[in-house]
Amino acid sequence: METELTAALERALVRQLRGVWWQVNQSYFKEALKPPTIELVTSRAHLGRWVRDTRTIEISRPLVLEQPWGSVTEVLKHEMAHQYAHEVLDAVDETSHGPAFRGVCGRLGIDARAAGVPGAPRDEASDRIVERIAKLLALAESSNQHEAEAAMAAAQKLMLKHNLEARAHEATRNYRFEHLGKPTGRVTESERILAMILGKFFFVEVIWVPVYRAAEGKRGSVLEVCGADSNLAIASYVHGFLTDTADRLWRDHRRSHAIASNRDRRTYLAGVMTGFAERLARQSAVHRDEGLVWVKDGDLGKYYRLRHPYVRNVRHSGTRRTEAYAHGREAGRQIVLRRAVEAAAVTRGRLLKG
Repeated sequence: METELTAALERALVRQLRGVWWQVNQSYFKEALKPPTIELVTSRAHLGRWVRDTRTIEISRPLVLEQPWGSVTEVLKHEMAHQYAHEVLDAVDETSHGPAFRGVCGRLGIDARAAGVPGAPRDEASDRIVERIAKLLALAESSNQHEAEAAMAAAQKLMLKHNLEARAHEATRNYRFEHLGKPTGRVTESERILAMILGKFFFVEVIWVPVYRAAEGKRGSVLEVCGADSNLAIASYVHGFLTDTADRLWRDHRRSHAIASNRDRRTYLAGVMTGFAERLARQSAVHRDEGLVWVKDGDLGKYYRLRHPYVRNVRHSGTRRTEAYAHGREAGRQIVLRRAVEAAAVTRGRLLKG
């Protein structure tokens, strides 16, 4: 991939990195660090590097252009942890990834590994549970509506029982984060409702985070989900499935009602997501009646708070509840979550075609 930027875009990118440095210094390091020089380098050998002698944090230009902004931010945090270990803790006699550095990373939830894009290692047990859920979702492809709905309910129940069992056995789980969808300049109501669905019914924590699109020189937002590997795999799949299904339902609605424009598209999509959320809520009530009640994972909450020490809750007004919204809501109530793929391959937390 081409890794060149115009001079103007490169200057804007460095300004953004400096801005992230100031935010992380304030929220993670209590303003204990003094500003270093931030430099973009062409190296692929290092994603980032703290150069103590020149007080420079180097960030790989290919990393910025080829990886999500969340990964760039994690690399910057990693190098700032090195800076903190050297300049605040005075750990100059240790190796670069010595006890002081690892202690800082452990306290602040920063990835301490020396190589690779930040994230948690894959979990074979998580892959197995995802494959079992994928098989149930495959049954939801049945043309028999009753069989399809029963398969979806069974998949939801398996997800719930898996998480309840993990809590009961105090299983140690690796948490990580993932960004879903494309960065956008404006978050729509349907996207916010979809985020709520994932957080409420699929065992992940959700938050909209700011990102920077370096190649365009534009800011935006993207949905971040935090959770155990198996839950991230399912949440990622559900996000893609519902996004695609809602778009298809809108196209069908336009065609069947001879609608010429996309003026009501956002309103309709908000209705679709609301209708599906209502369907999941009804199924959750059945699980509660069966004694299956989920209490949020405290360890996940700790991981989430480490990643986001300061979280603001912002209220947003919804779209007008028009006829298009009502049609979308009814269509959403009929959605059956199914595996719209041909095989149960699991790759980087996604259910993909084999």
